[in-house]
Amino acid sequence: MDTAVKLLAIEEIKALKARYFRCMDTKDWKGLEDVFTPDVTTDFRDSTGERNEAMLMQGAAQYVAMLSPILQPLVTVHHGHMPEISVISPIEAKGVWAMEDKLWAPEGAMPWRWMHAYGHYHETYDKNSGRWMIKAIRLSRLRVDIG
Repeated sequence: MDTAVKLLAIEEIKALKARYFRCMDTKDWKGLEDVFTPDVTTDFRDSTGERNEAMLMQGAAQYVAMLSPILQPLVTVHHGHMPEISVISPIEAKGVWAMEDKLWAPEGAMPWRWMHAYGHYHETYDKNSGRWMIKAIRLSRLRVDIG
């Protein structure tokens, strides 16, 4: 692959990840589902401070169906920074993103009122029908503050 093709792929993957964050924070569940391949592997077992085996899932529709009722009542702000994207082939790539998120919950919705966390997204991407999609996503946390 030539450099221009790789750079274009990297920019398209950056836009994909921006769409992921925007759709999550604006509660655009259909848009969020569309950033994933239909058979995506989502691994959020270590995303909340206590390992939860139920947070390893297969399938975009199943993941969004599980996530949307949890996040719907919350105000969320997710940021991704400093992507390390490796283009493996014209249809495969991998990436690691530093991340930070803040979540605010209404009284009684969660066992906490706010959460501020830091970590990394570890992802693989496939290009299908001319567009990049997230094929696998795992969130590892470095720190979780709750109040």
